[in-house]
Amino acid sequence: MRFYDRTEELAILKKNWEHSSERSMMTTLIGRRRTGKTSLLLKSVEGTRYLYLYVSKDNEQMLCKKFQEQALASLGLQIYGQALSFADLFTELMRFGIEHHYTLIIDEFQNFLSINKAIPSVIQDIWDRYKDTTRVNLILCGSIYSMMKKIFENGDEPLYGRRDSNMRLLPFSVATLKQILKDHNHDYTPDDLLCLYMLTGGVAKYVALLMDAKATTKTKMLKYALSADSPFLTEGTELMVSEFGRDYGTYFSILQLIAKGMTTQSEIDSVIGKNTGAYLGNLCEDYTFISRNLPVLSKIGSRNIKWQIDDPFLRFWFRFIYPYQGLIESNQLTLLHQHVSDSYTQFTGKTLERYFHDLYMQTGCYTRIGNWWNRRGESELDMVAINEFDKRAVIAEIKRNSKKLDLAELQRKVSDLPSDFTQYQIELKLLSLEDM
Repeated sequence: MRFYDRTEELAILKKNWEHSSERSMMTTLIGRRRTGKTSLLLKSVEGTRYLYLYVSKDNEQMLCKKFQEQALASLGLQIYGQALSFADLFTELMRFGIEHHYTLIIDEFQNFLSINKAIPSVIQDIWDRYKDTTRVNLILCGSIYSMMKKIFENGDEPLYGRRDSNMRLLPFSVATLKQILKDHNHDYTPDDLLCLYMLTGGVAKYVALLMDAKATTKTKMLKYALSADSPFLTEGTELMVSEFGRDYGTYFSILQLIAKGMTTQSEIDSVIGKNTGAYLGNLCEDYTFISRNLPVLSKIGSRNIKWQIDDPFLRFWFRFIYPYQGLIESNQLTLLHQHVSDSYTQFTGKTLERYFHDLYMQTGCYTRIGNWWNRRGESELDMVAINEFDKRAVIAEIKRNSKKLDLAELQRKVSDLPSDFTQYQIELKLLSLEDM
């Protein structure tokens, strides 16, 4: 699959490259696995001098030996020494920037913590000594959000406050997903698009896997995702374990329950058998896998919280893949495929809601988008999109089948809204697959 979108990100990286011609710049790029961070960075340095270093989980000396070879091949820089430490190597790379303007990309930067926890301190010391007299466009890239956040946002960490630019790479927008699918299947249906959104959430690698396999219809996508050699079957475990390490059991159970529709802490606690408040907080704040879903315009401190999995792929994986590892291990994938097919229409009802939430937010016209429900859990509105500056709101009922949409029922629910909404000019919409 060819390179798509990322116009804004490329512009920022170009600007940082230009600024680094006067003094060294440090940029961090953070994004979940498979969003296309490496492809973006390599695209941004085309036609310029650069060195790309990938931090594999070798010991320090083995890693530095690889880096020596790459520095020679990419920059023509000979770094001498048989048993270099990273401090020695990074010093030479910064010194090279005294005479040469170049980009230094260090990918999967967080892996340094498992190699030598002192490396961030080493970088801080050398960076502070050389950054004003060198021209190094340093880009530190990482995919484990919790670790990258700790390294650069914890005030006690050595690299806190050192970066000049911080970027977070998000999955492809809905508009980009539509363009990609159109390029590969000009006659795609709304359900094809919804299935692509459900399985990928716009994550670049997942999209590329499907497009390169010519899985461009709902039927072909599900067949590919649930085939014996599909990377989708193991991707959830790999992604989660990279964040949680070995302590993932309770987190997996919580995510599975949320994917099944148990969205309140009381429901989750009753199944897990203990208070899961700390786990939910960690999943939200440290790992960003879930978020608090509150009725739009709720008061600060409201406890009327429903938890939601933000990543469409993870919602699908924890609903249909993780609970059925036995079927996968025994290669009974036909049964699993049938179960997914039987549950598809019901499951993608909520997926369609999330699709329209993303679609409307990506227009740039709304400050907040979410759901609304009263304290009794009744009169739930599928989408409330508000602009808090010009006091406009779009309130929508969302269903896969347009024939099941009911304007009178939507009007009844809107009449239950609290007085906070009286200051808004409200537009009502009925949205279905046909409106994607």
